Amino acid sequence: MSNPSTHVLNEMKKVINGKDDVIQKVWMTFLAGGHVLLEDLPGVGKTTLAKAFSRVVGLDSNRIQFTPDVVASDVIGFTMFDKEKNEFVFKEGAVMCNLLLGDEINRTSSRTQAALLEAMQEKQVTVDGATYPLPAPFHVIATQNPYGTIGTQPLPSAQIDRFMTKLSVGYPDFEDQVDMLRNRQQAEPLSSLTQIITKNELLALQHQVQNLFIHDEILRYVTALTEKTRNHPSIHQGISPRGALALCQMAKAHAFLQQRDYVIPEDVHAVWLPTSRHRIVMSSVPGTEQEQDTLLEKLLQSVATPDQAMLATF
Repeated sequence: MSNPSTHVLNEMKKVINGKDDVIQKVWMTFLAGGHVLLEDLPGVGKTTLAKAFSRVVGLDSNRIQFTPDVVASDVIGFTMFDKEKNEFVFKEGAVMCNLLLGDEINRTSSRTQAALLEAMQEKQVTVDGATYPLPAPFHVIATQNPYGTIGTQPLPSAQIDRFMTKLSVGYPDFEDQVDMLRNRQQAEPLSSLTQIITKNELLALQHQVQNLFIHDEILRYVTALTEKTRNHPSIHQGISPRGALALCQMAKAHAFLQQRDYVIPEDVHAVWLPTSRHRIVMSSVPGTEQEQDTLLEKLLQSVATPDQAMLATF
């Protein structure tokens, strides 16, 4: 099928003002088959962004507001005895959808957070010994407030590593906020969005992205970058093999948006920060995200870039 990415992104821009890069990165994460973690202060449009993608991409969606009293069964489901059928039946949890919006995921207990782990990685849930596959495609957009905000706690490293990208929406600039206020004086903007593709078309696009060519030299380049994070004195925990795989998948998605069927170093560069920033743990005092990004940029510059002339050679 042809690449409808431009139409998807343009439709999204109707309700998300001035955040073209964030919209593009979320769409790339979907194309790469991954999950998104949006971290920012309340009220900057994280939930609107998730709802808009649900409409534009034609995904069945559920939303769960994570609070301290949300339990694992709310997320993955539970079994209960049906007197009429005289048997135990499975009651679906919030994850039984194509797109799960998990609002303020870092306000709930670690046990409830952990309930998402199997679903995010294996695309299935296990309840009382029985396994239930999730609908395809399945994506999670989780939002969290910055750690340190009242009532928050950090996500476990095992869970945060399952998010393919971590993004920040940020405040709009002056004119973009004026446009947003103007648009909200009439009908709810989300209601005006048009569905551009179907869920089956998204699956087909994901298959195209997965099959893009990536030269062995790019794989060595990605490995060298991740090795740098594991051996740097300022980094206690570097990028995992899962993170290296995510970097390759996101690089393919970026190449796909650029109308190429092969990956070049610039694709890796474009997705390096959103794919890597949440996977490193600093050695001493936890650094700010800006400090982590600066360190990751320096590491990127310290690794030799492959010779581009050979990279399209099959």
